Amino acid sequence: FVLPILDRLLKSPKSPYVRALIIAPTRELALQSMDHLRSLSKHVHLKGVTIFGGVPIEPQKQAIKNGVDIISATPGRLLDHIYQGLINFGALEVLVLDEADRMLDMGFLPDVTRIISLLPEKRQNLIFSATMPPEILKLVHQISPHPVTVQIGQRSSPAVGIRQGIYPVAHHLKTDLLIHLLRKMEMPSVLVFTRTKHRADRLFRSLERGGFKVSVLHGDRSQNQRLSALDKFRRGRSQMMVATDIAARGIDINDISHVI
Repeated sequence: FVLPILDRLLKSPKSPYVRALIIAPTRELALQSMDHLRSLSKHVHLKGVTIFGGVPIEPQKQAIKNGVDIISATPGRLLDHIYQGLINFGALEVLVLDEADRMLDMGFLPDVTRIISLLPEKRQNLIFSATMPPEILKLVHQISPHPVTVQIGQRSSPAVGIRQGIYPVAHHLKTDLLIHLLRKMEMPSVLVFTRTKHRADRLFRSLERGGFKVSVLHGDRSQNQRLSALDKFRRGRSQMMVATDIAARGIDINDISHVI
């Protein structure tokens, strides 16, 4: 969605205020949108900033004061800036809600509704969602009187080319089985999901002790640690990334061979 937004903003009158707002459930997704924006806007005079918690707020404040066309943000930190009177949405043209159902799952819907209530009524709304639960449909109709639905692929259909397997195993033997599979099968790029942050850290340490190149990603890691984990996995410096469901949606990593 970044490319058509850039095209739209280039064709509309310049403004010192924010003209496009992207709201995402996680820092990684907010950063990913801004990375695409920066790579696509190298030769045009459009500026953007990413806003999320867990990092110092002052650099974000300064970027906003210097003037930005596009903000990519997570809901909580965005509200901090709004309540401090730092952002003027008077010129806003486009609102994007990315992974809307994930924001619902993470409890962000009240914050998103609050943000929407502070925006100008006349704007384009784009909502991206893997599923459309009733709460999201209600939000869609609240902000868009005549929404157009674009559905890619059939609901609940498995991705083409994916082979699935189930290994019934006692809980205390899961890590041993995983290490056995990693050593016996060709698995060049593996994303391993755990239910909790504690389990992610424990599995990360076990795999590291087993001699594997592995990264770990979850909400208790610092921003630098999270960025480093993703970067190493993307570049193939880590064979595996152990993650909680923070990495389950929308993160753009090519050539993953196995998901566990």
